[in-house]
Order: sequence, then C-alpha cells, then structure tokens
Amino acid sequence: QVQLVESGGGLVQAGGSLRLSCAASGRTFSSYFMGWFCQAPGKEREFVAAIDWSGGKTYYADSVKGRFTISRDNAKNTVYLQMNSLKPEDAAVYYCAALWGGYSDDYYSYNRLRSGNVYDYWGQGTQVTVSS
Repeated sequence: QVQLVESGGGLVQAGGSLRLSCAASGRTFSSYFMGWFCQAPGKEREFVAAIDWSGGKTYYADSVKGRFTISRDNAKNTVYLQMNSLKPEDAAVYYCAALWGGYSDDYYSYNRLRSGNVYDYWGQGTQVTVSS
C-alpha cells in the first residue's frame, strides 16, 4: 500500500512558477513509476508528466514540455513537479499517482504512462490557480 500526499499548490500570476511535491509513504517508493495528472472543472483528467523508478527517464505532455520538470528524490520518498511560465490554462487540480515498476521495460510506453487507468495509487490533489 502506498499513500500519496500532494502539496505546493496555490495562486500564482501568469508567467510565474510553482513547485508541487508529492510525498509517499512506505519503503517501496523507489519501485514505482510516478506520474502527475491534472483535471480542470468540466474537463477530463489529463496526463502532465511521468518519471521512471530511478529518475533516469521522464515523459511529458506536449503542452508542458519546456515549462514543467518532473523529478524525484527516492531518499525522501518524494516526487516533484516544477512548473514554470504558468498559463491560465494550466489551472487545475493536480494529482500524483504511482505505478508499480516491476513489469518488463516495454510495458512502460508513453501511451501507457499517459493513461491514468494503469496507475495503482492516487493522491488527493492540490489546487493550482493561475491568474491572467
């Protein structure tokens, strides 16, 4: 069992930055791929970014490439999402999610990682608001 708790959300002006954190419980954090998703009111949940268990591979939605950076610190059981050059359309509730990393390497395709349905655990979300 993995429990995830996000933090770091808030109100920021367009062009500003935020860093989201997701703290995980349990001793097996380093065994999980981690993802960030967002959901705005009236919209479906969207993939933002993912990172493999070691931090060596990262994956991004086209809409955030060059602006957002996902990283992790396995010693602290924490995954981060650095969000720069924020736009009003980035406003949403942001969720982190954990996906068991014990499958074969070819299981972790970009298309699979961007599908929220494959993740095993989810946090409660943190609100990001961007004013124009």
